[in-house]
Amino acid sequence: MRSTGEHEGATKRRGRGRRERGPARAGVVTTLRDIVMTIVVAIIISALLKTFLIQSFVIPSESMRDTLEVRDRILVSKLVPAHSALNRGDIIVFEDHENWLPAELRPQPTSSPVLRFLTLVGLRPDDSSGYLAKRVIGLPGDTVECCDSAGRVSVNGQPIDETYLRSGVAPSETTFAVTVPEGKLWVMGDNRPFSLDSRAHRDEEGRGFIAIDDVVGRAFVIVWPLERWTRLSHTDVFDRVPDPASQQ
Repeated sequence: MRSTGEHEGATKRRGRGRRERGPARAGVVTTLRDIVMTIVVAIIISALLKTFLIQSFVIPSESMRDTLEVRDRILVSKLVPAHSALNRGDIIVFEDHENWLPAELRPQPTSSPVLRFLTLVGLRPDDSSGYLAKRVIGLPGDTVECCDSAGRVSVNGQPIDETYLRSGVAPSETTFAVTVPEGKLWVMGDNRPFSLDSRAHRDEEGRGFIAIDDVVGRAFVIVWPLERWTRLSHTDVFDRVPDPASQQ
């Protein structure tokens, strides 16, 4: 039988142990709470960025090579065209309402609810088939033609030296002459022989033009793979193009 002194000592040790575990347990709870709050805040910020400022996309086809390669990850500014004007030469992402992307090139949507959620809140690039990336060649009112005596595309009578095209790639293997309607754009891929762009859809209802309202935003940087990180800007190629009004 233990003495009264031994019993009191054991009781004190148990009490001290409970007091020591109390702060430790509270510290774990606080840490977990902070982690959860950090994740929630990150999701909210990402969702707000995707909704109003920036969205990431995956390139589904080779139509923009060599500027954009298949599976490149790009960031798109959603301030354009909502709060900033589009420019000739901009690379834009737009909703593929006309099903320009062939069925065999459309990536299958993920079946993972986690990945779908991450895409929804902007923590994962959108690799769905509902979007395409092309370069703006003609703005509303512009007259876009091909080809001049040197084989170049002309905008409002000004031939364009498209330095973003690969060496040896013709600006267009088909001839055309169009005037871009109000609220529309004429777009082309940089990989001209393999781009089903505005040229390939001239006989359809939309006559190859896309609606400015379908534009998600302007691509401004490649972020993945890291070795391909680069800013996207070739609007200077169109600096000498006159205003369409001067062509009237």
